[in-house]
Amino acid sequence: SELKKASKRLTCHKRYKIQKKIREHHRKVRKEAKKRGRKKPKKDPGVPSAAPFKEELLREAEQRKQRLEELKQKQKLQRQKEHEKRRKLETKKNAAKTKEKAEGKESSSKSKAKTKKMLDKNSKESFCRELKKVIEASDVVLEVLDARDPMGCRCPQLEQAVTCSGGNKKLLLVLNKIDLVPKENLEKWLNYLKKEFPTVAFKSATLMKDKTMEQFTKRPARVDLSRTTEYFGSKCLLKLLQEHGRTQNKPIQVGVVGFPNVGKSSIINSLKGVRACNVGLTRGVTKSMQIVHIDKQTKMLDSPSLIADPSNSALALALRSVIDTEESNSADVLEGADTILNHCSKQQVMMRYCIPDFRNTEEFLSLLAQKRGMLKKGGVPDIENIAKVLLCDWTGAKISYHSQPPESQSPPPYLTDDKIAEMQEGFNLKHLEEGNNATVQALKYPSPSSSIIFQSAGMTNGVIEENKVIEEASEWENMETSKEGEEEEKEDFTESDDDDQDDVEEEEKDVTEYCSTCIGFTNQFSFLSSEKEHSDSLSVSLDKTADEDDAYDFNTDYV
Repeated sequence: SELKKASKRLTCHKRYKIQKKIREHHRKVRKEAKKRGRKKPKKDPGVPSAAPFKEELLREAEQRKQRLEELKQKQKLQRQKEHEKRRKLETKKNAAKTKEKAEGKESSSKSKAKTKKMLDKNSKESFCRELKKVIEASDVVLEVLDARDPMGCRCPQLEQAVTCSGGNKKLLLVLNKIDLVPKENLEKWLNYLKKEFPTVAFKSATLMKDKTMEQFTKRPARVDLSRTTEYFGSKCLLKLLQEHGRTQNKPIQVGVVGFPNVGKSSIINSLKGVRACNVGLTRGVTKSMQIVHIDKQTKMLDSPSLIADPSNSALALALRSVIDTEESNSADVLEGADTILNHCSKQQVMMRYCIPDFRNTEEFLSLLAQKRGMLKKGGVPDIENIAKVLLCDWTGAKISYHSQPPESQSPPPYLTDDKIAEMQEGFNLKHLEEGNNATVQALKYPSPSSSIIFQSAGMTNGVIEENKVIEEASEWENMETSKEGEEEEKEDFTESDDDDQDDVEEEEKDVTEYCSTCIGFTNQFSFLSSEKEHSDSLSVSLDKTADEDDAYDFNTDYV
């Protein structure tokens, strides 16, 4: 059965009420019009019969009229021509688009290839190129490791490239974020790593003041400044580098390399004492080599992140790959969160996040989203965004977790005893150990019970050679690819209707003024001025009723 239209019938009470309102409104309008007074437009008397040169004046007025009509015709023709040109341009553009689609957009692929070379600052190839520059330019290379998973932050390809490069190039390990692991675990890792490379314990500052930033007197935010602004190990590291520089009798360049979010730029900022490099939770903030002068004898070279090889385990890719969590695929983010949770103790994760027992990762993420208030429309947990938050927590300096060093010391094949001795040569290892002990004693550490036990996946393979990088459709890129090739420049036409109308009005005004001045030649006649006075037209806005039952039109007078 079809739906019938709503009836427009009204109750008598409602209809009479509406009619009464209309009468009151009309009465009000008439009253206001009466107060203002209605002025009838004055008729133009024209040129009087007794006026001198009447025929000439009339002839001139006629000529002006003709000129006005000609001008209007010209403007009309011009507008038509412009419309035709526009139509032709549109047809050409549409034809070109269809042609491009038919040919498979060959021109667009060529332009993309050109723009890729120009706009590859965010590409993996660019990262490898810049990293290679840093390694080649450095006298000492600092490989930054996250103290929570030092073995997972080591890259065998990088270490082999530095140790086998020759030219007296040295490699130092910097164990950063030492305040996030228990003290006993830190000491174990220092003892393990120093047998292979000289290792420095470091705690970088995550919040540094910018030189150019003005000091505003605002209410201070609730931030634990003891953790964010203090840094430890900088004196020990600087002293070690300066002593090495003296043995070389020349200024040295120190390259800082490592996987994403290990704290490369934060270490440089801590050594400099001010915010010299940009830092952030987003992976891949540093995109090119940056030179920071620490003193006359020491230059620091900040580098982009190491690229993790796609053949690595899912855990290594989740924690070490240069993926922007804000733009990455939801499947990758969920897989990363799943692998992290599978490598941890379930009980400790529940205690850390204050969450009840869960069966799988999806249930854990939904519980965490509900706890933190990350809900979609209708109260549905936002699992994708909470997974991104989880990844940021584990790569940033928020979650305290630790992994155990291997039970047996087995150096990689490229690290022979001669190479280990060569890497340690030129450094004062006694002063280094004293500095590390001072740093370890100065810090406050989490208790072993509050730190999550984590199973490391071992060393992470990285890609250093540019030609080995296979460019994928990577979702971490911040820049959008350039638009398709240069289109034909279309002529800018602007509608000149308003300007033309102004010209016409000026011409008409000139005609009337000319006539009125001629009338003023004769003092015998007193005529009214020829300028037209238009009375203000009465504009009444009549609102419609907004009743739910019916829509009533007030323009109709029910009397």
